[in-house]
Amino acid sequence: MTKPLISIEALARRYPKHGGGETTVFENVWLPIEKGEFVCLIGHSGCGKTTILNVLAGLDQPSGGVVIVDGREISGPSLDRAVIFQGHSLLPWMTVMGNVAFAVTSRHPHWPKDKVRAHCQKYIDVVHLTGSEHKKPAELSGGMKQRVGIARALAIEPKMLLMDEPFSALDALTRGSLQDEVRRICTETEQTVFMITHDIDEAMLLADRIVLMTNGPEAKIAEIVENTLPKDRSRADVHKHANYYALRNHLLDFLVTRSKNFAVEIAAGAYDPRRPPVVRPGERAPAQPPPPIDAPRAVSA
Repeated sequence: MTKPLISIEALARRYPKHGGGETTVFENVWLPIEKGEFVCLIGHSGCGKTTILNVLAGLDQPSGGVVIVDGREISGPSLDRAVIFQGHSLLPWMTVMGNVAFAVTSRHPHWPKDKVRAHCQKYIDVVHLTGSEHKKPAELSGGMKQRVGIARALAIEPKMLLMDEPFSALDALTRGSLQDEVRRICTETEQTVFMITHDIDEAMLLADRIVLMTNGPEAKIAEIVENTLPKDRSRADVHKHANYYALRNHLLDFLVTRSKNFAVEIAAGAYDPRRPPVVRPGERAPAQPPPPIDAPRAVSA
């Protein structure tokens, strides 16, 4: 059995409370992520979603547990893990090409300029910014800035791409367009992605698996939802698939009701944080074999 590319094991984060003691944001979080998989994490504010992402990025240290990436424990930031934040975080004095090249030369400091430029151009073309290479961030729209951030992250060819609600500040049309672009790019490049979102429809469109967190403090992974929509889905037709409403209603019901009362579910049944329940909404249960047919009985006259 092959090991997952990323393994989150017994992860916990605690902060000291004013006056003594600690507040546990989340604890005993276990999650494997396979190579090429797109995983979305959903939960209410305060459950520690961004903290988990920061631990994966090496920007924060857990209070307990470890994160293993490709067989090695995370101990700090690395170019093997690229982050796309809510804001574009571009260097304002650099052009599109310059921003992407800055990341590439950090990854490959010995590459000649021609090779760096050709490599950057490849990813600028991927995000459909061809012709904007010499523009600075002030000359770009919000959506174009986020495209530069995506190109910059992909250009270092990371083992894991971390996305912290990267489209939340964009208008609906731009957000939808970028969602389709990200799905296309990640599918074509088989990029491993861990993404935080509050948007159920975004998670349904992008993710292979959707991880549901209970409310904080002491948040846990309540269950893992496997996306039952077709792999070739797109934003324009995703709502036409047979499993769409079953999947959406399941996620909505969790966020509105079950996330608040999950402690009751834990108390009522066997909950193993190392193996959270895995569900596939809308998928039909396996067909049961028909009952045996009794032998015909003799009919008395």
